Amino acid sequence: MEDECRPLLSSEQQTAESYSQRGSTDSLDFRAKRPFYVEPRNIVGDVPQERVSAEAAILNSRVHYYSRLTASSDRLLSPPDHVIPHTEEIYIYSPLGTAFKVTGSDHSSKNPSIITIFAIWNTMMGTSILSIPWGIKQAGFTLGIIILILTGLLMLYCCYIVLKSPKAIPYGDTSDWEFPDVCRYYFGKFGQWSSLVFSMVSLMGAMVVYWVLMSNFLYNSGQFIYNYAHNVNMSDSEFGTNGSDRVICPFPNTNHEGNYTVGTLFLTTSGNDTSASTFEHWFTFLGTISVVYLLSLVTIKAFRLGFHLQFHWFDYTEFYLPEFRTLFPHFTGVLTLAFFIHNCIITLMKSNKHQENNVRDLSVAYLLVGLTYLYVGVLIFAAFPSPPLSKDCIEPNFLDNFPTSDVMVFVARGFLLFQMITVYPLLGYLVRVQVMGQIFGNHYPSFFHVLALNILIVGTGVLMAKFYPNIGSIIRFSGATCGLALVFVFPSLVHMISLKRQGLLRWPSALFHSFLILLGMANLLGQFFM
Repeated sequence: MEDECRPLLSSEQQTAESYSQRGSTDSLDFRAKRPFYVEPRNIVGDVPQERVSAEAAILNSRVHYYSRLTASSDRLLSPPDHVIPHTEEIYIYSPLGTAFKVTGSDHSSKNPSIITIFAIWNTMMGTSILSIPWGIKQAGFTLGIIILILTGLLMLYCCYIVLKSPKAIPYGDTSDWEFPDVCRYYFGKFGQWSSLVFSMVSLMGAMVVYWVLMSNFLYNSGQFIYNYAHNVNMSDSEFGTNGSDRVICPFPNTNHEGNYTVGTLFLTTSGNDTSASTFEHWFTFLGTISVVYLLSLVTIKAFRLGFHLQFHWFDYTEFYLPEFRTLFPHFTGVLTLAFFIHNCIITLMKSNKHQENNVRDLSVAYLLVGLTYLYVGVLIFAAFPSPPLSKDCIEPNFLDNFPTSDVMVFVARGFLLFQMITVYPLLGYLVRVQVMGQIFGNHYPSFFHVLALNILIVGTGVLMAKFYPNIGSIIRFSGATCGLALVFVFPSLVHMISLKRQGLLRWPSALFHSFLILLGMANLLGQFFM
């Protein structure tokens, strides 16, 4: 079976020592000749009716000749390197008796820049768009806009460092490397295991968020259906506006710090797994529909409600918040996760047809994400009816500011619920692959191992939804924690180490990247003290 999996044609020259170690009797095995023996009539092109060219027939005969020489006990008579065809001339042998030509690169599977840009846009958006108005409220309207722009620029720069990090390694083929491979190259086992731990923090936080949000959306959707079927009107008992587009304040007499916040989902896995790819395509499709519908919902609601803004720079009034608030670290924690795509950006960019445009396409994608967040956050915050409600009533999930009887919001919750039900199994799959693969060396060690892991994951979500449904705190801490390592610390250290080894590190660059590390630490500490 080992010989069956041996490469068809190897360009690596075999030495006499390596052949002598295998033993002379191996050369008498007829299977050893098969990689060099392909009949001309079995060589076809991309079109089955295409006949083999004269050059291909000559090449086949030459390799066939050398393969007959290997019938002796001397393996040194194997075809030399100059006889082995180039990559564009190699034919893959099929057990069915057919050989297919290997093309150097499959450009048909590559995506144009516009597809790559919107793939990045959709991956970063997720459900984090629901929490942007709440984040602006926590930071203040003016400071929130400034923080959103600056955080987006910093996250873009760190993502650019991650994207170019494999190419900065001076030797070896790093075309298939991901950022954890780069961390392992620079930091050894510590980089490998720390990347796993911080990745698990992000994934587990996302699974808890999704479980609580699925419960929230399912409850509100069920209440809408029940009230509609029984002609029950709950709007009179809710504290809110009396306009045609009703807005409510679910907790008018409570502190609004925390509660429900949503984050972005980041999917990445190693290898080419078809199940993961299928889920990812469905997630992309459903996520795009949900985001487009939410943008339409925000536009319609803002048009009907109008703008309600008064600028109070440092004073807190009954209906308006100051423009600069000390709770701004809440927003930076959410934005760290909202702009986070660093653990899968290399994979996404590999499918770009024009690799020379990777930096430009990444910048355009971040620009679109930032504009989308600004659009939703500014419109929802500005259109929130103050008076009679206070801006402090804006919920981390702004859909909670609309009553369950709102048909448009009911449809939005349905879209998001269906999307999360589709994606949640993939999150569990990613956790299983990374945890089991690193600990046991097998993605599926046994049924009981997987069962215990699934009980732990689902049980954590159920317990959090029952006893501590403070999704805002979960997302802020998980976002700031994984962001500290995978956004600020590792990219900055990798960049500085690479420049130092090339003799190009200067004190302004060292000072700036050290500042980024301190900024990531301050972002995490701010979640505890603010």
